[in-house]
Amino acid sequence: MFIKPIDKNQQQQVCDATSDCLKRVETVFQIKLEPVTVTFDLTGRSAGMYRVQRGKRTIRYNPYLFAKYFDDNMATTVPHEVAHYAADMLYGFQHIRPHGAEWQAIMRALGVEPRATGQYDLTGIPVRRQQRFSYYCRCSTHQLSASRHYKVCRKKAAYFCNRCGERIVRSE
Repeated sequence: MFIKPIDKNQQQQVCDATSDCLKRVETVFQIKLEPVTVTFDLTGRSAGMYRVQRGKRTIRYNPYLFAKYFDDNMATTVPHEVAHYAADMLYGFQHIRPHGAEWQAIMRALGVEPRATGQYDLTGIPVRRQQRFSYYCRCSTHQLSASRHYKVCRKKAAYFCNRCGERIVRSE
């Protein structure tokens, strides 16, 4: 059985909740935030995503995960993504960690426990699976997504082990 995505009425409820969270951030932090574009085009395992692409800021929601877990996503995912947007506007993403102290403070100001990811049963949800590539360091083997692997191949990124700090390299 496949889950149907949320309808227009529910999308409007999510947009309204996003606006409400933005207003709460403005009140608590005494700032003025520009409205952010909200889309319902996210698929896969993530319920939401804040993205800056070519200078355009967007909050993307997964309409399938919202359909299956509407109340939970309204309570957690909406403030989570608004907190990312607010942290970007207040501090600049290049100066903070994605789920660091600044983001956590905004989440708490919104009255939500700061959690980095949700744990959802994905049965019935369309999920895209990326190919994985093996990399290693001195202490372990790592599985990089296709996206990260191709960034390494194009010399656009390098990744380091969180445990030993060594640069990870491709397994042959």
